[in-house]
Amino acid sequence: MILRMWKARATADRADDYIQHATKVVFPKLSAIAGHRGAYLLRRNEERDVELIVLTLWDSMEAICTFAGPEPNRGVVEPEARAVLASFDEYVSHFEVVGRL
Repeated sequence: MILRMWKARATADRADDYIQHATKVVFPKLSAIAGHRGAYLLRRNEERDVELIVLTLWDSMEAICTFAGPEPNRGVVEPEARAVLASFDEYVSHFEVVGRL
């Protein structure tokens, strides 16, 4: 299994807009992709803004490419998300899951 991690930041007043977009638009699209095994959206309020981390689980890099396209290391950031985020990673990190409870 592969974990895909992507990070972004939003202002406190726009973070909920991103959360709604991710959970109502993006996550349903992910669940329809063969090889997708789950997703987490993490939020951490900081002094000036909000850190957001998206973790998705996949069976293979081929499944990730179904979502991300031919450059799986690039972040997939839809225009609606770009409009509400203060900053975001252009590239993601992939990790092989080697242990799980």
